[in-house]
Amino acid sequence: MKRTRPLPHDPALYRRATVDAFRKLDPRILARNPVMFVVGAGSLLTTAAFAHDLVLHGWSARTAFGGQISLWLWATVLFANFAEALAEGRGKAQADTLRNARRDTPALRLRDAGVTEEVSASALLPGDLVVVEAGRMIPADGTVMEGAAAVDESAITGESAPVVRESGGDRSAVTGGTTVLSDRLVIRVTQEPGKSFLDRMIALVEGAERQKTPNEIALNILLAGLTIVFLLAVVTLKPFALFHGANLGVVVLVALLVCLIPTTIGGLLAAIGIAGMDRLLRRNVLAMSGRAVEAAGDVDVLLLDKTGTITLGNRMAADFVPLPGVDRAELVRAALLASSGDETPEGRSIVDLARQQGGETGEASRSTLSALSPLPGGSGQATRIPFTAQTRMSGIDLPDRQLRKGAADAVLAWVDGLAFPGMSNQDAAARREEAHRAADAIASRGGTPLVVASTVAGVLGVIHLKDVVKPGMRDRFERIRAMGIRTVMITGDNRLTAKAIAAEAGVDDFLAEAKPEDKLHLIADLQKGGRLVAMSGDGTNDAPALAQSDVGLVMNTGTQAAREAGNMIDLDSDPTKLIEIVEIGKQLLITRGALTTFSVSNDVAKYFAIIPALFAASLPQLGALDLMRLSSPESAVLSAVIFNALIIVALIPLALRGVRYRPRGTAQALRANLLVYGLGGLVAPFVGIKCIDLLITALGLV
Repeated sequence: MKRTRPLPHDPALYRRATVDAFRKLDPRILARNPVMFVVGAGSLLTTAAFAHDLVLHGWSARTAFGGQISLWLWATVLFANFAEALAEGRGKAQADTLRNARRDTPALRLRDAGVTEEVSASALLPGDLVVVEAGRMIPADGTVMEGAAAVDESAITGESAPVVRESGGDRSAVTGGTTVLSDRLVIRVTQEPGKSFLDRMIALVEGAERQKTPNEIALNILLAGLTIVFLLAVVTLKPFALFHGANLGVVVLVALLVCLIPTTIGGLLAAIGIAGMDRLLRRNVLAMSGRAVEAAGDVDVLLLDKTGTITLGNRMAADFVPLPGVDRAELVRAALLASSGDETPEGRSIVDLARQQGGETGEASRSTLSALSPLPGGSGQATRIPFTAQTRMSGIDLPDRQLRKGAADAVLAWVDGLAFPGMSNQDAAARREEAHRAADAIASRGGTPLVVASTVAGVLGVIHLKDVVKPGMRDRFERIRAMGIRTVMITGDNRLTAKAIAAEAGVDDFLAEAKPEDKLHLIADLQKGGRLVAMSGDGTNDAPALAQSDVGLVMNTGTQAAREAGNMIDLDSDPTKLIEIVEIGKQLLITRGALTTFSVSNDVAKYFAIIPALFAASLPQLGALDLMRLSSPESAVLSAVIFNALIIVALIPLALRGVRYRPRGTAQALRANLLVYGLGGLVAPFVGIKCIDLLITALGLV
């Protein structure tokens, strides 16, 4: 069941936007947009002039002209408000759906001695422990402290397929408003009342927390500057006209000002930004700010985790490769024991393969397994060593020996500091060299080698993990490269494995044997060089790098720390979506640039429509600039004002949909932009204003 999203042709959406367009006539709201505020002020001025003429002179051609100008100026403001309201309306409709999922549900708060008390979800505070049984709704955002359960997150993600949430690891974060379908969870609350993930989603989707991005602010300053320049120019035009024997009234001067200032982009700027965030949301990505979407469009380095992003993930154990002189059964048993504390998918696959190949046979193996403590940390007889990203190996400490399994360099470094009874240094060194060769052979084929060793026998052999590159990744990276973006694969594998997979996938570079701090250092180094960096992650160990990156895409299945560190959340938990996000960001920037180019070109064309017509009688020399040959000065002004209003309506679909993005270089994109929207912005007013002039003249409106 996908979450229903309103379509652009939804009548209810248009009705809501129309009402909001009138509500946005509030001067406090108009003041946020300097260009449209000037248009609104001009509309009031022309309306006052129209009322004055109507009272003093009654209905006349002059009064009718002033009334029509006032009407179309108000229409210009309303059309701009409508564009913004329509973009916001889609988000508000989605927020209504989310709001239905937010309910003040009862919660079972866990007290001392395991006693529970029923309280309202709104009374929960950070640090409280709550018990959620099957069939009950999770009352607040938190972290699973105990248990594992299937959780229905369709209220948030739109996907009906349940997901597993369990204590420990990267699948421990839960969201208030989702429902536990099976088993029982004990959850520690991490949110403050009214600041849940769902609350933040609603606020962001509605646009209540939408702040202007740096580029948007810069463009607004530029538009405000242009408006001031044209305002001064129009004010000085009055004495200039009087000097040459032409008397320009208030209505004409205001109409001229509105036609010359960049009203097209001024009216559509907010809608473009809101629509960009909406396009992300329709792909189930929640942007925490418009700045994140904008940064995605400027990104020039993509950091992508190998497992799950470039490859299918969940590398599976495929084979055990014993070293010469080592019994295969001994290697299988050692791998099984050394992986008993490894809860990663790779560790579990090693345990499964070892059991399939008889790793639990033999009296020594059975007695050792029976001695294991059921909890990590051990009981004195045996201590499990869990896998960590820092050590890159797992193992077990038994009464008579220690076993380790993990990345080749990590395990071999561990072995280097050991002395083996009954084995000469030369033999131990020879085994290490043999392990290197076996690991290199597996890595050169794109596999991942894991070395197994013990404190008694040294290196025992190598485990072959298979990883498969996702279909179509090379084509996607070619497309990214055409955008001028460099791709870097991040992996904990050794350099040979990383190099083989990087070559197969077609990435530009790779970082092998990467620890969490290595990602952070790489991002910082790239940013020092003036690069903008995007990455995806889901674990607590990814949080520092996500916070450092310019675009940090966090999986919804990730930990609470990761979700707080990133500036985008993918509700589908698909790391490859980072590529789509970059394209959407670029589409936003291109759309804004294209419509700005169109708007400025429009203003140039409207200059040729109005100025020559106004001064045709007093300055005949300007007749050479009268390219449109409009019927009269009044018709020229009214036609330009009508065109100025209608062009906003015509461009609303483009502003909401976005200019179609094609992967290509910056120079190519600039040429295409100037050709289509620069030239188009010049030609369209000539055609449009002339057609309107013919129509209103035929109708006798002037």
